Amino acid sequence: MSVKFYITIDTEEDNWGEYHTHGATVENIESISILQELFDKYGAIPTYLVNYPVAQSDECEVIRNIYRSGRCSVGSHCHPWNTSPFEEELNLHNSMLCNLPYTLVLAKLDTLHKAIIKRFGDPPRCFRAGRWGFGPQVARSIHKMGYLVDTSVSPFIDWSSDGGPDYTSTTMIKYRFNYNDIRSIDSRGCLVEVPATVGFWQKNYILCSRLRKWIISSKLNKIHLLGLLDRLRIVNLRWLSPELSNGNEMITLARSIIRSGCNFLNMSFHSTSLLPGKGPFVRSENDLEDFFKRIDDILKFARDNGIIFAPLDEAHKIW
Repeated sequence: MSVKFYITIDTEEDNWGEYHTHGATVENIESISILQELFDKYGAIPTYLVNYPVAQSDECEVIRNIYRSGRCSVGSHCHPWNTSPFEEELNLHNSMLCNLPYTLVLAKLDTLHKAIIKRFGDPPRCFRAGRWGFGPQVARSIHKMGYLVDTSVSPFIDWSSDGGPDYTSTTMIKYRFNYNDIRSIDSRGCLVEVPATVGFWQKNYILCSRLRKWIISSKLNKIHLLGLLDRLRIVNLRWLSPELSNGNEMITLARSIIRSGCNFLNMSFHSTSLLPGKGPFVRSENDLEDFFKRIDDILKFARDNGIIFAPLDEAHKIW
């Protein structure tokens, strides 16, 4: 079985957790040239999912030059709070794009879409909603604008406490779907979903997910119990992300995913992690060194095991 390796990077402003319409800085983008050197070492092709403050910035020329040399692909990543028009109240609920009305979602995505075309010269064909806030009105909007691939689904993760989607029962495989039902597989669907790779080290994903969800919804000491199950290697949920998993953990997850029959891996992280202090995952230079080592470890694993690096926008061609 041929396995594809996608790398999807939320390429965004520095101001983590702040909901402001203007004034965002994008200093982290200057570090993408260093990150790209690591990708080039392995022949990996990242997909930079660019948001509006980045597309509008001079710093975005770093990505544009990489794109023009054919070493990456580019998609869209929408933070509604800093993408015009601004008609909604700025709050946690409205930070999820899926909670906004269709006409406003469409208008915001049109603003972002045009900014990316102006910067890169080509229309983006892949998309991720900010904060994983995907829903039918978002899917309908990206379909209308000619997008082919979405990567907003994070399997087994529930964002409902933040007003977002509950993906705990969503499949981790790549699938076609129609915009009116983002979770149902439709072989004739107009869009392709390539979920972020999130899964369990254990074989029985469904049982692990149900057990984990029951613990979280119960009155038990969920943090203690989940930690115990993790240490005992009974239920080990991991992200294929250097922000949340170390190299060995990602490799163990990758082996589990491939063993389950899934034909792709989708590593995800934020550009803010490239500059210490700009996000919650990398706080110091030591953290940054470890962050790059984690990426190096999983890329080396992929190369040594014949896994094929590919840009996300090609996912709709290979079925």
